[in-house]
Amino acid sequence: MKTITLRLDDLTYKLFLQFALADDRPISNMIETSARKHLEECFFVSDTEMRDIRDDKTLLARLKKGSRAAKARSGRFVE
Repeated sequence: MKTITLRLDDLTYKLFLQFALADDRPISNMIETSARKHLEECFFVSDTEMRDIRDDKTLLARLKKGSRAAKARSGRFVE
């Protein structure tokens, strides 16, 4: 476990504090769990979203085609 110093403006601090008090837990825990939830939502897809991706045959075909083109270093690359 690591300890960090975090600077928050007054409004953000009050929002976290109100949320923490309403949930009857420490503000540090509220900030930690909120940050973790946000990161998980950014980096991972839900089971429902993954199922939708796997069921989309057109999308899967385009992804495979793009992957093959990238491996072969062919196709059109966009920056």
